[in-house]
Amino acid sequence: MTEAGDRPDAARMAETDRTKAFSDGVFAIVITLLVLELRVPEYHEGGLLAGLRHEGPSYLAFVVSFAYIGVIWLNHHALLRLVRGTTLALSWINLAILFGAVIIPFPTAVLASAFSEGDTADQRVAVALYALAAALMSAPWLAFFGYLHRHPALRAPEVDAAHVRAQRVRPVTGLLLYGLSGLLGWFVHPVVGLVGIIVMITYHALTSEGRRRRRALS
Repeated sequence: MTEAGDRPDAARMAETDRTKAFSDGVFAIVITLLVLELRVPEYHEGGLLAGLRHEGPSYLAFVVSFAYIGVIWLNHHALLRLVRGTTLALSWINLAILFGAVIIPFPTAVLASAFSEGDTADQRVAVALYALAAALMSAPWLAFFGYLHRHPALRAPEVDAAHVRAQRVRPVTGLLLYGLSGLLGWFVHPVVGLVGIIVMITYHALTSEGRRRRRALS
């Protein structure tokens, strides 16, 4: 017997090839935009090393965001392997995920500027902004897993409801801990918040293939 909702979903389902190609193109453009923020420092004769040190925060922000976008791409690649087709609603959710990715160059530039030219107050704002953007990025992922759980006809044959349900922990963790990183950066110290962001990026890198559901005890 088929699960409820299989036939209507199957009737409206489209191939994922265009979604994958479009998404990969967006991620490629976002990473290219990140590198445009890197610039050769202004310096006088003999002052190149000092100029490069002054631009160090910009280079660090680039590395962090490059890794972040790379991790998002890996997670997105694994995400689309869970589905055998897409619908209009799922395509809109995917666009929301891509929207979260394309705004990353802006808080990256703000972060680099604040740590290069600003004071601690500016750095607090920059870290909070970056953390907010990262937290909002998690919301459409939660919607994606929720939609996929409610529409079993869209799932790849080897993907069951328990596996999809187990993945909801990851975006919820992102919402909470990126938000916490922003609060730490604002109320404690911006470097503490930045470290929290890096820890969360590492977490999503380590779980890019998804969480394995626990086997039920017999």
